Amino acid sequence: MRWLNYFEEWMITFLMAAMTLLTFMQVLSRYVFNYSFGWVLEATGVMFAWLIFIGMAYGVRVGAHIGVDAMIRMLGRKSARVVASMATLLCLAYALIVAYGSFQYVEKMYTIGIEMQDIPIQSWIPRIILPVGFLLLALRFMQVLWRLATGQDARLLGDEAEDALKLKEDVLPEGASK
Repeated sequence: MRWLNYFEEWMITFLMAAMTLLTFMQVLSRYVFNYSFGWVLEATGVMFAWLIFIGMAYGVRVGAHIGVDAMIRMLGRKSARVVASMATLLCLAYALIVAYGSFQYVEKMYTIGIEMQDIPIQSWIPRIILPVGFLLLALRFMQVLWRLATGQDARLLGDEAEDALKLKEDVLPEGASK
């Protein structure tokens, strides 16, 4: 699965860089050369959608999604693991249901054959990220569920306070204070 981790990270990096570059190019051409590329807005919209769908799976993998976990923190370790497993199962079911529905949607778009508005490609091509993204999300939830079932450290939600304390330790040298 290491290749998938690298692929996710590479895609997120590439998409953010490409969106930034295209947007900068569009602003520069519009305000300096008084010319506008008609396809840039649609292309950045597609890239942003891909970024979201790959990013949601990445967020599950690294435990970066936020949530309200005050009640879970009051539970014991075993009870918290059971509740986290049930929540993960519900998330997995949701991801699989939406993946199935989005596959049907993309299939209909393929059958109809509609092209995108500004880019001359079939509209189902950029929308393929819908089922792919939700299947990737389901895979990440299965990984969390496996780690919970085997007693490994598994986090479904991010811990902002813990992250802030780690950041503070990384920024300030040991023994230093503000």
